[in-house]
Amino acid sequence: ISYTGCATQLFFFLFFIGAEFYLLTVMCYDRYVSICKPLHYGTLLGSRACAHMAAAAWASGFLLALLHTATTFSLPLCHGNALGQFFCEIPHILKLSCSHSNLRELGLLAVTVFLIFGCFVFIVFSYVQIFRAVLRIPSEQERHKAFSTCLPHLAVVSLFVSTGIFAYLKPPSMSSPSLDVAVTVLYSVVPPALNPLIYSLRNQELKAAVWRLMTRQCKKH
Repeated sequence: ISYTGCATQLFFFLFFIGAEFYLLTVMCYDRYVSICKPLHYGTLLGSRACAHMAAAAWASGFLLALLHTATTFSLPLCHGNALGQFFCEIPHILKLSCSHSNLRELGLLAVTVFLIFGCFVFIVFSYVQIFRAVLRIPSEQERHKAFSTCLPHLAVVSLFVSTGIFAYLKPPSMSSPSLDVAVTVLYSVVPPALNPLIYSLRNQELKAAVWRLMTRQCKKH
């Protein structure tokens, strides 16, 4: 890949990864309001509020990607041009740097991890309130429905945050090509692939349509 292509790839990767996590945080707030404050849902999460939160998520992802890409590629790279990864990723690009002034990028990574940790704390706090509210629901069927809506989202967030932080903050002694690839796939490929599950597969009409399509294909074969 060319130098410009690598910078472009890194920018879009960070942009979509950042926006993904901020949207997952917004989705957590949506679940919190719908379960804990259902009477205020229309006021707190109207169309304008949703548009503002979505715009903030995309803008934050864009700013995060721009800062990291500009800082990373401002460093001179002189240790070859082979990356030990299947795409351009910051830790592996920094290994090619011959400059000792990469403290700027490391500082920016630390700030990013702090922001991600803040969002994660918000998500955990929200889910504590959600589970407390759900456990007070008298109907077992309604409790099951609420849990089945929240658990896929919580599982994806946990996988996304834990593997992402491990990929960027693990000590060099734990680094190996196979481990780096496996961890990167877990935080960059698996959570987006599970988006249909947490966004729409709880919808009964969509599940029915998917089931009809599958049974139709089975009958053809």
